[in-house]
Amino acid sequence: MPDSGTDDWLAQVIEEIVEPELPIVDAHHHLWTRGDDKYEVEELLSDTRSGHNVIKTVYMECGSHYDQEGPPEMRPVGETEFVFQQACEAKKHSNTEIAGIVAHADLRLGEDVNKVLEAHLEAGHGLFRGIRHAGAWMEEPFPFGHSARDGAQDLYDQTSFRRGLKVLGRQGFIYDTYHYHNRNKDFARMAAAVSETQLVLDHFGTPVGVGPYANCRDDIFATWSKDLVEIAKCDNVVAKIGGLAMPVNGFGWDLGSRPATSDEFVEAQRPYFLHAIECFGVDRCMMESNFPVDRASISYHVLFNALKKIVSDFSGDEKHQLFHGTAERVYRV
Repeated sequence: MPDSGTDDWLAQVIEEIVEPELPIVDAHHHLWTRGDDKYEVEELLSDTRSGHNVIKTVYMECGSHYDQEGPPEMRPVGETEFVFQQACEAKKHSNTEIAGIVAHADLRLGEDVNKVLEAHLEAGHGLFRGIRHAGAWMEEPFPFGHSARDGAQDLYDQTSFRRGLKVLGRQGFIYDTYHYHNRNKDFARMAAAVSETQLVLDHFGTPVGVGPYANCRDDIFATWSKDLVEIAKCDNVVAKIGGLAMPVNGFGWDLGSRPATSDEFVEAQRPYFLHAIECFGVDRCMMESNFPVDRASISYHVLFNALKKIVSDFSGDEKHQLFHGTAERVYRV
């Protein structure tokens, strides 16, 4: 059996494209080379050209191609330099444009984060849009560890971190974050305290379904649902809806003999999407692929088939906001 996430494994499920003309801004993807695991512009374009009308993408930091020398706080600028070069390559070979970059900086620098922002701005040549300093933290034992490279249990409440968030707001930059569902209440509290900064909640606030949270899906969904209602009360927050096909979510497709079909995806995940849209509205939600991470469970063209099927009864204007308009407005792409 082919390994999950490989081309051969994904090729076992091929589907006719749903609504192929609908314009898409993929609001969240990564690029990296990690040993034999390569997902750079060639692989991205292979996915975006697999049938859907993906016109633009937004790159999300993932610790890729950091500078190896210089002050530690400045090393993430190497990632922005790398992605800008990838964006130039994309323009040569495709109509899909890498139109925005969300980079990394340690926001605990407070006011001193300005120098890092200035360096990202220069390195991005007009593509730099904001910062992700993720807040993922989970009590051990947990099979996926602490995803935030420099996060902490109390990150969202740290005075220096919030000061850095306010710097982002003053400069007109966006803050993205990824955390597990156990931090959603902390995020809501933080969002209310930095109302002048535009915040983007990645992956629904990530309901976990493995480790100590395996076999607890209904209870977690109930808690997550209530937390999302509170988060949505903060007008400065928009939600990326997607990213629930990661192994950490526990749906198990990454362990199967073949990837998920779009109908299987819809059956398992539609309640999350509809609840988020009900809480935030279509003008504060945007679809994401979270590739190549979600590639462990589903192919790109099947994923976007599923996303379209979930909202098949929505109006044309509502679909426009979810797949295109919200991301264009929020990320200015």
